Amino acid sequence: MIFDLLSNKNSILLLAAALAFCLTLGGIFGFTRYLPKDHGREFAVNGALSKGKARGAGIILISALIVACAVCIPMKTEMIVLLAAVFVEMMSGFLDDAAKVPWGELKKGLIDLVVAVAVSFAVFRMTGGVAILPIVHLQLTFSMPVYIILGTILVWASINVTNCADGVDGLCTSLSMVTLLSVLLLMNLRLPELGGEQLLVWMTVFMLIAYLWFNCSPSSILMGDAGSRALGLIIAAAFMLSCMPFMFIPCALMLIIDGGLGLVKLTVLRVTKSKTFMKNIRTPIHDHARKNKGWSDTQVVIRFTLIQILISAVVVLLAVPDLMKSILS
Repeated sequence: MIFDLLSNKNSILLLAAALAFCLTLGGIFGFTRYLPKDHGREFAVNGALSKGKARGAGIILISALIVACAVCIPMKTEMIVLLAAVFVEMMSGFLDDAAKVPWGELKKGLIDLVVAVAVSFAVFRMTGGVAILPIVHLQLTFSMPVYIILGTILVWASINVTNCADGVDGLCTSLSMVTLLSVLLLMNLRLPELGGEQLLVWMTVFMLIAYLWFNCSPSSILMGDAGSRALGLIIAAAFMLSCMPFMFIPCALMLIIDGGLGLVKLTVLRVTKSKTFMKNIRTPIHDHARKNKGWSDTQVVIRFTLIQILISAVVVLLAVPDLMKSILS
């Protein structure tokens, strides 16, 4: 393990970043030709433009990340469970991407439930059920059943909003990178010493950097459910591992708004049979911005990302008041 061989924090970070980046890049160059092709999304704005592109690249990205983690991170039982859960989400997403008939909501929901419970239990073992609200200086400790219930809700929400936000070239990737960098800074508030939690987030960012080179508009590959669902799991787990799960809301707000409002709309329409709820709002919100507001794909990505950067900057500086001083010193 790189973590065990090197004592210098910067050397570990550099090698871990290089490994995640290079493995992802090598995987993209070596295996993209074997991926299924996208058939275009009939009901999505500009969905036809995706037709013929390599889809399901998440199996390459997440596999590269898992290998990098195995090389760099000390493998405790809880971390093995977490990475196994990421692998399950990746494989279920890929098989759904590659299936001639898309999987039903029930099948995917049951997989998400099992994964979410397993991750919540593993993180509880690592954190003791602690949840910190840094801005108001409040610390809560949940019992295992309560923590698993709340953790399952967080993991499910993160998986699905991240998945729904993956509809514009580069959007999900850019927003996820900002969110992951935000939680990485928050982790340093609780975990000043470098550990496997920070390395997982750090390497995920560099995996996404390698992917974004090919996914920026106009993209040549799409990560599909294989990538977005696993990525959503990693984001949720990162906030739980930081002991600041509630910080997911502001630090992933654009992902929540973009992907989450569609889930809210669908749920309300199914339960109430309403024909007027959010009638004039197209979901996901990135489709509303493109179709109703006339934004280009590039405008959607840059504007959504800039908004999240501003929100995250304010939240992180409020949560870690000495952060700017330490950066400048």
